[in-house]
Amino acid sequence: MRRLLAAVALALIAAFLLAAPFAFKPYGVFILGMWAVMSIAAIGLNLTLGYAGQISLAQAAFVGIGAYVTAYLTTHGWPFWSGYVLAALACFAIGWLLGYPALRVQHHYLAFVTLAFTTLVYLVFRNEEWLTGGIYGISNIPRPSVLGLSMEPPRAFYYFCLAHLVLVSLATWWLIRSPWGRAFVAVRENPLRALSLGVDTRRYTLLAFALGAGLGGIAGALYAPLVQYIDPSPFALGLSLNLLLMVVVGGSGYFFGPYLGAVVAVLLPEWLRFTQGYYLMAYAVLVVFLMAVSPAGLLGLADRLLRARRAAAPRATP
Repeated sequence: MRRLLAAVALALIAAFLLAAPFAFKPYGVFILGMWAVMSIAAIGLNLTLGYAGQISLAQAAFVGIGAYVTAYLTTHGWPFWSGYVLAALACFAIGWLLGYPALRVQHHYLAFVTLAFTTLVYLVFRNEEWLTGGIYGISNIPRPSVLGLSMEPPRAFYYFCLAHLVLVSLATWWLIRSPWGRAFVAVRENPLRALSLGVDTRRYTLLAFALGAGLGGIAGALYAPLVQYIDPSPFALGLSLNLLLMVVVGGSGYFFGPYLGAVVAVLLPEWLRFTQGYYLMAYAVLVVFLMAVSPAGLLGLADRLLRARRAAAPRATP
């Protein structure tokens, strides 16, 4: 019964995501596309934080690197897919290198290391005008064509981003159920025990960082043509904190946590705009209340309620 309800819920959500662009104006379609892109970035952070247990504040830097690589190449005549692949590979390689401090420091110390990296990347974006355009950014970023079909219209590019989200989701689903995914969880729960059982904790920690960074690069490669103009400001620490909020509020270590967290962080503020100047206050109060009630996030709260219901069911039987 539980699986049937989950299948029905997924079918309804899929139907909404496919049909919604026909009912929304271009700005609404843009916000849905932003949700899809930020969900991909949050999935990458969930691999690093939720499954491997490594706190990272560098995801905004990887999104920015992916966006700038794609924007620079496509505005200089390169095809989109070249920038896309190079952005993913560059972020994967940088994430692998950044993972080395994770082998020596843990918890909030690691957060400081990744925070320093994000600040460094932001300063490069802002000051190296010959490469990034500095505070003036890069404009007129073209959107790709797929099989001769232009992705220039907002609705077409939204479906392009949604298709990427589906592919990333399927790959992540396979990964977390593979021996690699189980090794990530083992490293998160008890590194010493995992090491005693023969798990190469060094390699899997590096792999978690690299995969999370690579997904951040993919998100950045989609973000650049989505907005068609980038400058350093979106890739500051605020984006890393927002992505961290998505993972924690949605449910760190839960597969659907990043999607739900992106709804809270990307879509909910737009839905609360009817409150005019009070929507940010209402949004902040809602998030603080949720974290006080359920530190495990929305899916953690739902899981706890289901377990309590199952535990209470035998007692209610006469």
